Amino acid sequence: MTSSSFYLSVHLLCSGTSFVLCNSKLSEYGERVLFQQGCVKLGFCKMARSAVKGKQSGAAKARSGQDKVVTRECTIRLTARLHRITRLKRAPRAVKEVRKFAQKEMKTEDVRIDPRLTKFLWSKGIRAVPRRVRVRLSRRRNKDEDSVHQYYTLVTFVPVTTFKGLTTDNVEETSDD
Repeated sequence: MTSSSFYLSVHLLCSGTSFVLCNSKLSEYGERVLFQQGCVKLGFCKMARSAVKGKQSGAAKARSGQDKVVTRECTIRLTARLHRITRLKRAPRAVKEVRKFAQKEMKTEDVRIDPRLTKFLWSKGIRAVPRRVRVRLSRRRNKDEDSVHQYYTLVTFVPVTTFKGLTTDNVEETSDD
């Protein structure tokens, strides 16, 4: 209870409208222990979890996950994303939604979509876009010297027979560039 503690002043409401000033201390379990001052005996109260985590971590961590080359397989539900979209704009919008999903998932601005994925999205015509699509998202280092972005995402089509039981999986990448 004595390790890594700090003191601060807390105002508590005791017996109607009178305020009692007392000291509090942060225990090792993240509880704020209130000490007795004068004739008023006080208990303890719980702190928010975020305050406890903030004290333990110390410095802010850098987003190291964004700086890694990684490959994931995901299922994109296009039904919800294309709901209430005009029928003659559904296939072009599906391509844009796949691009937006890849940007959000892999945190890169540069997204490149494989032509096989585009052909699959357009396979039933402009109106009847497939309900779901399984894609492989690969964050890769940009080899172009004068590019603004350090990484890009390559989105490729993964053919599956059924979508039952599929989850987002990290894939071990084989270099086939």
